[in-house]
Amino acid sequence: MFTGIIEEIGTVIATERHGTSLRLTVEGPLAVSDAQHGDSISVSGVCLTVVEQGDDWFTADVMGQTLEMSTLDTVDVGRRVNLERAAHVGDRLGGHIVQGHVDGTSRVEQIRDDVNWRVLRFSLPAGLARLVVDKGSIAVDGTSLTVSTVAPAELPDQWFEVSLIPETLEATTLGHLAVGDRVNIETDIIARHVERMLARDAAEGSSR
Repeated sequence: MFTGIIEEIGTVIATERHGTSLRLTVEGPLAVSDAQHGDSISVSGVCLTVVEQGDDWFTADVMGQTLEMSTLDTVDVGRRVNLERAAHVGDRLGGHIVQGHVDGTSRVEQIRDDVNWRVLRFSLPAGLARLVVDKGSIAVDGTSLTVSTVAPAELPDQWFEVSLIPETLEATTLGHLAVGDRVNIETDIIARHVERMLARDAAEGSSR
């Protein structure tokens, strides 16, 4: 489990394809400072398991299903990624509960700069729109954010916006995004559980 508070920006230093899977090596001194074999590290929101490591790098395997669901399908040497180690039990939860199990990807549709913050608008797949609410939590490339605005429900093309303070822009890769860039998104786990419960109740009600 993660909190969505990014600890450092790492850099992909090697990739190796194995059929439908990928072996990824990332430079991240802080991320591996106390890591052990088998530990979990969030890489731009994707929970990966350490299989090898050095003083300032770690290697993880990415399965085909994860590649299909995330932006790691196009990862290459030199890409900067957000890194976060798994949360310790008893730590303060600075962001929100993030599993590292992304729901899919979104694209940057619009960027607006203000004096003290930057507003980013992201596309929202139809299947995820009901899970994203105004002032709710969402993880974008592993970063815990608060949704500032959502598209009206009647619009055919759904979207959501987040407002980023300078600290977030500097401490994560979100400050380097441009219109058209893809990001990983993970909706709030509570919203996903509620949706599942409502769907089951509806199915059971219709079968009576």
